[in-house]
Amino acid sequence: MKHTLSVLVENHSGVLSRISGLFARRGFNIDSLAVGVTEDKSISRMTIVVNGDDYIVEQLEKQLNKLIDVIRVRSMEPGDIITRELMLIKVSVNSATRSEIIDIVKITGARIVDLSKTTLTIEISDTPDRLVLLEDLLRPYGIKEEMRTGTIALQKGLSTI
Repeated sequence: MKHTLSVLVENHSGVLSRISGLFARRGFNIDSLAVGVTEDKSISRMTIVVNGDDYIVEQLEKQLNKLIDVIRVRSMEPGDIITRELMLIKVSVNSATRSEIIDIVKITGARIVDLSKTTLTIEISDTPDRLVLLEDLLRPYGIKEEMRTGTIALQKGLSTI
């Protein structure tokens, strides 16, 4: 089962290395990792998605909390969070397929950020499931390149980390 961890850390060099090293030493694979500064520039937030059972996640939380640079760790419940991921995808086009691809882009809420005679580059920010849907719809046209960011997440409602 996939678990999303939100980790507040001090914003200075070496923190990412220490946290990723903790995962590596324990043989845990990180499915997704996104890091960015928060409203307080001295603090960064890491959103880490890992695959494992509740016991594994509990152990990871305990180990993360032992690191000096870690301020707070929270395992986030899937129904209580808003998640987003960004994808850029370059697709082959020709005069016959251009309008079909533009229709798919409009329907999925994506947008075209670059175009040439033979390609369209599309940007979408949505849930990972919706990104997979767009990818599946565009695959028959010929995907030339694709890049996805890691998942970012915030808790719904009044709760904060």
